[in-house]
Amino acid sequence: MDELDGVARDSETLLDVLARFTRHGWSSQFAARAGGTVECESCHTSMAAANVPILELRRLEGASDPDDMLAVVAVECVNCGRRGSLVLNYGPTATEEDAAVLLGLGDPPRTE
Repeated sequence: MDELDGVARDSETLLDVLARFTRHGWSSQFAARAGGTVECESCHTSMAAANVPILELRRLEGASDPDDMLAVVAVECVNCGRRGSLVLNYGPTATEEDAAVLLGLGDPPRTE
């Protein structure tokens, strides 16, 4: 349970995560592209997933459909420095681009 609002973190929705990221100033958008690359939609720079700085990663599963699996990643552009979100499907519904990016991303920082 999240002690601040009494809601279990597992009940976070995609909109909850995106709103939290925006509150942290991570308001830009990023997209998965072919070949395991990530594109910053602000400056249109393409980066290899392994080179994308990860600020946070949240995995979500749909409450009514566990196949609705998403990875919501807070990332930073290596070119313009903008921070924002990258939403990726994983599991059986993942596109080839999403799967390649997710496999290529480094580990998120540990929070303890």
